Amino acid sequence: MKPSQPEPAAEAMQTQPPSASRFPPEPGQRVCPPDVIPADLLFHGSQEILIGLNSETYRLRITRNGKLILNK
Repeated sequence: MKPSQPEPAAEAMQTQPPSASRFPPEPGQRVCPPDVIPADLLFHGSQEILIGLNSETYRLRITRNGKLILNK
């Protein structure tokens, strides 16, 4: 009877999820541009969304012509 080979470690088989790259980087750390995020994934059928950044609120909306406008 042959001794069985050990299974590869689960950690080696797992890859980092795409969402992990969307967290803010550490100060001074360089980051690669994010993947393209489809607008319908962000807007969920709505015409506008609110985005919070550094205690400010921004409004991102889709115009009738299909353009994006960002207002503070």
